[in-house]
Amino acid sequence: MQKIDQIEQLIEAHLHFLDQEFSHPQTIKNEFIHFYQWFQNKTLQDIWTFEQINQLIQQQVLSTPASDFLIEQISEQLHFALVHDLNDTTKIADIIPVLTIDKIAQYVASKSGHRQRLIRTIVNNPAFSAMITQLIQHSIQDYLDNSVMVKHVPGVSKFMKMGKSVLESVADSNLENTIQNYLQKNILKLSQMSEHVLNQNFNEQKLYQFQATLWHKIKDLPLSVLKNYIEVQDLPQTVNLANEIWEHVKQSEYTQKQVHDGVYTWYIRNQERTFSQLFRDLNINEALIENELQNLLEPIVQSMVSSEYLRQRTRLYLEKFYYSEQVTQILRIQH
Repeated sequence: MQKIDQIEQLIEAHLHFLDQEFSHPQTIKNEFIHFYQWFQNKTLQDIWTFEQINQLIQQQVLSTPASDFLIEQISEQLHFALVHDLNDTTKIADIIPVLTIDKIAQYVASKSGHRQRLIRTIVNNPAFSAMITQLIQHSIQDYLDNSVMVKHVPGVSKFMKMGKSVLESVADSNLENTIQNYLQKNILKLSQMSEHVLNQNFNEQKLYQFQATLWHKIKDLPLSVLKNYIEVQDLPQTVNLANEIWEHVKQSEYTQKQVHDGVYTWYIRNQERTFSQLFRDLNINEALIENELQNLLEPIVQSMVSSEYLRQRTRLYLEKFYYSEQVTQILRIQH
């Protein structure tokens, strides 16, 4: 394209004007505020459709795996947090408010219906029945074999063995099998007894007291106690395993359907709300735009100006404009 002096002078004048304007912080501030004032009155459906939002989430969140670098950074940050020196001098109570703990304790204790259903589910599980049967059986056998009277009172050991032999002869089986058969036949009764005992020991008052007692035991412990329960050196493997689970879960049809329907429900509920209203949900208002975001973005714009990036990009479009046929005809310039 042949350069024309008059057009080049106009382009340079235009670029110089923009450089001067955007070198003033007040100009940048005004533009951010004006943009926000325009944008805040737009509704969600004015700008984006549900399909656009859903496609973005599906692609970037569900379909895109986390990079190895991101996983490594998560592992490093967790490691840094767990080994930080502050953990030795910071108590659990310093970061968890006691009133919140009390509210949680009251809430958990008040859910008697949920608790009773959970206990009933546990005691009626075959694994629980097997555990109780083995525990009772081993306790009886241990008592017969190792009680204090058997060890220290003369003649008791012989008496116990004789009693055991009598029971075995009457039952026509060894004592262990006899006890096991009894427990298996009465496992329903044992489960009901277990459920009754557990409900008694986990009623609202006792459960609340248990939680309160537990809090008083741990509240003064330093945060470094977490290292007793988390293997710091295994964090890379742990984070990788968690990521593998997440990658599988997020790509499942179940998760994709849940996200699709959840986003759709949110969109339908909010599509007629303005961005100002949506921003308020995120604690973003004009004061934040003016005082915080503008201060963050201003250095970026200033850097774009000083590095001539903005000038180079602007020149590209100014050349297209000034060398267009319409403008050259206005300027009465022949190509």
